[in-house]
Amino acid sequence: MTTRSVQARSFDAIAAAYDAHRPSYPPALFDAVEELAGLPLAGARVADVGAGTGLGTARLYERGARVTAVEPGDGMAGQFRRGLPDVPLVRGDGNNLPLRTGSMDLITYAQAWHWTDPARSIPEVRRVLRPGGALALWWNDGDPDVEWLVDQENRMRVFFGAEVPAVPSHRARFRAALPEGLDFRTRLVAWSRRVPVDAHVANLATHSDFLIGDPVGVRDFFDRERALLTALFPDGEVEEAYLVSLAVAHP
Repeated sequence: MTTRSVQARSFDAIAAAYDAHRPSYPPALFDAVEELAGLPLAGARVADVGAGTGLGTARLYERGARVTAVEPGDGMAGQFRRGLPDVPLVRGDGNNLPLRTGSMDLITYAQAWHWTDPARSIPEVRRVLRPGGALALWWNDGDPDVEWLVDQENRMRVFFGAEVPAVPSHRARFRAALPEGLDFRTRLVAWSRRVPVDAHVANLATHSDFLIGDPVGVRDFFDRERALLTALFPDGEVEEAYLVSLAVAHP
């Protein structure tokens, strides 16, 4: 199994924590999906691929979409079924969609497109979408205008031996993750949530780089991070500011 595959499946062991601590998505994101895709979510046939525990799927379902979730991981699928028992779930991934040709109006990837092989996943998207259907990709990232979040991101980059950018970019996700050959329209959606310091650290701990890292080093990193944040936010709560990078195309 490749390192990438190991990372993708690392979430299965912590599915309950993922569901409890990962952020959801704001209503404005789904307004933007409807606008850029050119179709209402209510009544639309939607496949949410890489659905995980259903954080994005639940919001699509609430908007009236006829949504089917696609998820490869055993742990994530089990957590999904506990939380969303009325939403259909099929096992599979974006490189080989277990869906009928021409069966969907919209295919969504919430935090999941980067786990696919575009050489395989784009033909699958084209096969499964009806003529004129849309593909929507989005990612939740820390707002690069918020200093403490940028400082934290840089600390994580140093910990993992990654390059620290000279200037944080609002459009970094679009440049790094969007596949070539599709005419994407993009939108940035800002939102925030207020959580206790421990919940914020627990959210960080659900990210795949930490899940496959050296347990001792990871624990030490989180101990230091918790101490830094407690000193920075003596009331015990942080405002997590997010920027959702949304990209929609009609393949």
